[in-house]
Amino acid sequence: MKQAGYSERRNFWAGRSLGLALQHWRVPLLVALPMAGIGLGILFWNQRTGIDTPYRYPFSSSSSGQVTQALEREIAFYQKRIHRSPEDGLDRAALAGAYLKLARATGDANRYLLAEQSAQRSLASLPFDNEGALLVLARIASARHDFSEAIRLAEQVLQSQPGSEEALSILITANLATGKLDQANRFANSLVNQIPTLGTLTQRALVEVAQGRDQAAIQDFQQALAVEEPEEMGSSAATRTQLGRFYFQRGNHTLARELYQEALRILPRYPLALINLAELEARQERYDAAKRHYAQVFVSPDYPTVYDHVALQGIAQVKDLQGDPSGAEELWNNAEALLRQHLNLSSFGHRRELARLLLARGRSEDLAEALSLMQAEVDVRRDAETLDTLAWGLSRLERWREARQILQEAIGQGTRHAGIFYRAGVIEQALGNRSQARAYFQLAQATDPTFDEQVQRTLGLGMGLSGLN
Repeated sequence: MKQAGYSERRNFWAGRSLGLALQHWRVPLLVALPMAGIGLGILFWNQRTGIDTPYRYPFSSSSSGQVTQALEREIAFYQKRIHRSPEDGLDRAALAGAYLKLARATGDANRYLLAEQSAQRSLASLPFDNEGALLVLARIASARHDFSEAIRLAEQVLQSQPGSEEALSILITANLATGKLDQANRFANSLVNQIPTLGTLTQRALVEVAQGRDQAAIQDFQQALAVEEPEEMGSSAATRTQLGRFYFQRGNHTLARELYQEALRILPRYPLALINLAELEARQERYDAAKRHYAQVFVSPDYPTVYDHVALQGIAQVKDLQGDPSGAEELWNNAEALLRQHLNLSSFGHRRELARLLLARGRSEDLAEALSLMQAEVDVRRDAETLDTLAWGLSRLERWREARQILQEAIGQGTRHAGIFYRAGVIEQALGNRSQARAYFQLAQATDPTFDEQVQRTLGLGMGLSGLN
């Protein structure tokens, strides 16, 4: 019965829409991307990899599937132990942790469900002194955007394990997501002072990015990579992708590309690096390359992940930018179907994603739902991107003063994001505040010198400097 239930969930996540999309586009399996052709680095040129020395991965990269195979072996190990001792709560907690690591590495939503079930059964068998199961449930609560529950569980762990790295990490993530940057910064400093590792330094760098402290963030990213260990391939790829994203948003496309490709050299099937690299290609109007990278995110119709809808949306946007609205519409619809399926089952962060899809697609009949989704989302998450998405919806409905108030909260957090500054300029322009609008447009350009009409199209932004003539 348990296996049947798992199969039903797996089929549910796959969905007919993804199968049709993959058949239509004949998506190829991912192959490792060559590193040839990477541009000259800013600091030091390394002939072997073509990336700045501080950002080059110093260890042997993995073969395709190496990380996931190791996690599958770990899962099989604990499954055998549980088969011999079904009531062992600690083994079930360890199994839950292995499922969670695999879910985070691959985006397989079914693994999140299995992790949650294993952690719950672990607590049923061992309700006390079972921090491992509590931490898994806290991570899953955070993924579902139930940040109050994530904080409650993390604080419960800290009562018995003061200074727990994982618990503090969860508190950083939850406070960052809810816009409580002072608390996030306090926990991040505490964690780095306690144990300065690749993971802890990267988390503090992300808090600093959210506060607009660029130089401090770069220093933490660099220090994080300086202390990475060979067994941290997943985290090594993630840190480079996040640093690449930072440089991308500051207009340094050469370094962003190098970092994304270095992440893919470490983990050839890393979906976040592929998605970010595809976005960069679209930004530079290399549309065929963008579609290839998005296509590589898919594995097969029988192996759905939480990244599939992102790739479908990405290809849809590229086709729209290429002037193929009918082709884009089909893909928008496929991505929407996937997102609605995910929302019905779990809501792993997809409420905001669905709202952004509805807004990007541009149909007036979708605006009320997009706004409703975001009004619900900001009740639990108030980071700059979430606030910006709500302001986007309000702007589309010409509710300019409300949009302005929301964006002021985002900007007040300290974020330095050209798209947010530009949207703030659009809002001020609509309200007739021409000098303030111009100041925001100039701030957007200063933040990202490459910010142009192509970026405005990909971000769903309208009006602009031309309206000030």
